[in-house]
Amino acid sequence: MTEDGKITIPEPIRQHLGLQPGSKIDFRQLQSGEVVLVANEPKSESFFAKFLGHAGPGMSTDEVMAMTRGED
Repeated sequence: MTEDGKITIPEPIRQHLGLQPGSKIDFRQLQSGEVVLVANEPKSESFFAKFLGHAGPGMSTDEVMAMTRGED
């Protein structure tokens, strides 16, 4: 730890938590007295979550039901 309280988080831990420069982290003290480091943001967005909302409004439920029933 440096004189001003900064610490270095080992690379394997940074990778495990998905930490990047600027990532937010929390230190939490457990009842046992242990202190744990917790990423304060999601690790990384899933592949599919990146595309959420990009396909446009799509069909309504009624339109989908009509299509599956073969109705025009």
